[in-house]
Amino acid sequence: MERLNYQPIKQFRVKSGACEVADAWSLAKVTAASPAIEVMTDLRRIPAATISDALSLPETNQSMILRGVRLLFVTDAARRIVGIVTANDLLGEKPTRVARARMMRHEELSVRDIMVTTEELDAVHLSDVLRSEVGHVVATLKACGRQHALVMEEGADGGLAVRGIFSASQIARQMGIPLQTAEVARTFAEIEAAIAG
Repeated sequence: MERLNYQPIKQFRVKSGACEVADAWSLAKVTAASPAIEVMTDLRRIPAATISDALSLPETNQSMILRGVRLLFVTDAARRIVGIVTANDLLGEKPTRVARARMMRHEELSVRDIMVTTEELDAVHLSDVLRSEVGHVVATLKACGRQHALVMEEGADGGLAVRGIFSASQIARQMGIPLQTAEVARTFAEIEAAIAG
């Protein structure tokens, strides 16, 4: 067996009072011409925040708060991704609308009742993402009228696997656009104005 000879990394002394804490959630600033991969949440680097489709809405909301996220991947009993749920889904009018339509009490609803299923989400292939720019991603989200799109790649078994996700609100943050609302049309209008400016 070959013996590896690792050398220590060059070290230096930190000057007193010259340190800040790095922002773990800071995202790289982008423009419309930046590579699309820079705005993709890569699930190989950032573990997917998941939740069971059977959990109640209050439990789901609590899970989002504890994890500091606004989107969770929803999994079934076999731990397959069956959809996503966002803070807007939980806190908006959707639960009330679904409860009325099904003649249920709000407390009886589970994530399964309000999630956006994978069949409802639009997806793109990673190979296409690698050849695209942020402007292409914005155009894609706008064309399908959604806040999110899944990024797929070939899985170990030859089927499709979720590799990442695009979020209109994350793109806006990375472009330095302050978002006042979660409304889809407004988000895209703000992004387009920034691209045109």
